[in-house]
Amino acid sequence: MFIIDSLDLIISFSVTASILCLVLLLAQVSRQIPPDEREFMDPLPSMLEFIWPLVRIVAYYGCSLLPYAYVRNVEKRLRRNGMGYMMLAEEFLALRVVAAFFVLTLGYMLLELLGEWNNVLFLVLPLVGFFYPDIWMRDIRKKQVDAILRTLPTYLDFICMAVHAGLNFSGAIEQARKKAPAGPLVIEFGVVLRDLRAGIPRSKALVRMAERLEIHEVTSFVNAVVHAEKMGSTLAGVLQIQAEQRRNERFQRAEKKAMEAPVKLVGPLVLFIFPTTFMVLAFPIIMKFMQQGLF
Repeated sequence: MFIIDSLDLIISFSVTASILCLVLLLAQVSRQIPPDEREFMDPLPSMLEFIWPLVRIVAYYGCSLLPYAYVRNVEKRLRRNGMGYMMLAEEFLALRVVAAFFVLTLGYMLLELLGEWNNVLFLVLPLVGFFYPDIWMRDIRKKQVDAILRTLPTYLDFICMAVHAGLNFSGAIEQARKKAPAGPLVIEFGVVLRDLRAGIPRSKALVRMAERLEIHEVTSFVNAVVHAEKMGSTLAGVLQIQAEQRRNERFQRAEKKAMEAPVKLVGPLVLFIFPTTFMVLAFPIIMKFMQQGLF
């Protein structure tokens, strides 16, 4: 009994010492990494703040060795999904590695306690953690596109009214950012204003916004403004037409979703509602037959 207690004590001490050494090693390694300047970047989600030091270590020592073309492609995806000012491409790739490690560790601890661990999960769990940041980024992209398409007509209306009132394009965008609803377009038009103040031509600044977002409606609006500028047309008239067109498209999307709702309800109705209804209706009939000895 004394030998077993001593062995447990030695194992506990070894595990504690190993964890302490790992923490000290990570602290020493993190001191060699350049400080994280996030003053002009978007805030991180609360869940990422906990593991962010480890993400930066992996990004600094591992992901910086990846091919430039691959990192550049990831950077374009981050900009398109509105995350270009939240993290670098190397940090996103490191996040995938850290997420795979955490999912494997947590899954192993939980399933080992339940006695359900399977060696196949050793391959499945890291893959789930590795691809989860992509799923998260795809969800952010969907929310961003929905918010932009919902608020774009309102922004164009405000810009059009400001131009009719005598403001130039930069002043009209500034007024739209102050008065229109909050959303991703506030950030994007803010980038456009920053480009304009830096001396970039208006058409180039708008084209850069369209390239960042890669949304058909925004691209159509930018092409119309650029074409009007080249042809010498009045900007207010183009903005008014674009606002009306975007509003009609928003109404058509809402109409389409309303028409798709009954089709989407067929599956839940067949799988859940209809069987339950048939069971409720058939129960008294079956009980009546059983009482009469027919069953």
